[in-house]
Amino acid sequence: MSQKSIARDELAKYLASTLDITRFRDYCPNGLQVEGRSQIETIVTGVTASVALLEAAIEKGADAILVHHGYFWRGEDMRVIGQKHTRLKLLLEHDINLFAYHLPLDMHAEFGNNVQLARLLGLLPESRFGEDDLGWLGVTDDAMVDSVGALAQRIEQRLGRVPLLIGDPAQKVGKVGWCTGAAQSLLGDAVAAGADVYLSGEISEPTVHLAREARVAYLACGHHATERYGIKALGERIAKTFGITCHFIDIDNPV
Repeated sequence: MSQKSIARDELAKYLASTLDITRFRDYCPNGLQVEGRSQIETIVTGVTASVALLEAAIEKGADAILVHHGYFWRGEDMRVIGQKHTRLKLLLEHDINLFAYHLPLDMHAEFGNNVQLARLLGLLPESRFGEDDLGWLGVTDDAMVDSVGALAQRIEQRLGRVPLLIGDPAQKVGKVGWCTGAAQSLLGDAVAAGADVYLSGEISEPTVHLAREARVAYLACGHHATERYGIKALGERIAKTFGITCHFIDIDNPV
């Protein structure tokens, strides 16, 4: 049986429609960022389009790479020099397509990083908050996970990361707000929405003070660690829908 394939432009249209990319004001272009060959049989998915991921995709014979963190971010140096040159040269020399989806992949109700992380951590969504409803609010699925310390232990077990905890481990969990990646800026929205605990990928110096003053426990679980699951789920759906080969490759990142 011959390997199935999908046209590059057909895949781009499917992803644009599925992820509803036009509704977002994002920091980078969502969709096809670097054009490669017109037919796609094999896709590699990963969090960030690093050289390590590109090299792994080349080894897999990939026709396309699908990531959460791509290129051409707002405010970055536009010159094609240094690492940008290295990355683009690898893609162009091997005729590989690069697709990237940032905010659309964070919030999607089925494949999004937030809903996938919720399933992994046993969080039951009840409502949304913040711009574009990026933040999620809910409760834990287990009455035994009733303290911030117990929730931190669950995160360590299921993400393989020890979260940085700002607050009292004995505090009752109550309502949990979460948003993957670098979503510390949504802490104020989470507080307004009624969160007792806020979970995200990162935290900075001023956010520590805001969490303490609002008496909201903050669990910083790692940017990469909270965003591995949406892109993996999306790749699995593409493989199932179109019958093409899709490999998820997790390039280790401790941040």
